[in-house]
Amino acid sequence: MKLTPDNKFKKLIVVGDRILIKPIKPSDRTASGLVLPPGIQEKDKVQRGYVIKSGPGFPLPLPSDEEDYWKNPEEKVKYIPLQAKEGDLAIFLQSNSIEVIYDDEKFFIVPQSAILMLEREESF
Repeated sequence: MKLTPDNKFKKLIVVGDRILIKPIKPSDRTASGLVLPPGIQEKDKVQRGYVIKSGPGFPLPLPSDEEDYWKNPEEKVKYIPLQAKEGDLAIFLQSNSIEVIYDDEKFFIVPQSAILMLEREESF
């Protein structure tokens, strides 16, 4: 099956409390019009990007008060969900993120704890 823009991220599973973020290309000019050399803003401590996919969240431990909890294979792990949702604009600490290249594009895998702020378009 060939990957297309519509389905290329459907195959990806983000694990735990991690979030896949597509960084926004920083401007090559300052507010006053000075041209910045390539890569200068990539070294900033704080980066911005759009949330592409998020993991299920923080796993909750299974209750230990049941005597034979190991006998129930249908018991599914429960998670505390993450705040970040697909399409959110995330401002995050780059020092805690991991840069990955997928399908010739640069992404960051960021734990929820490294996200400082989210901007979400609310639909009513």
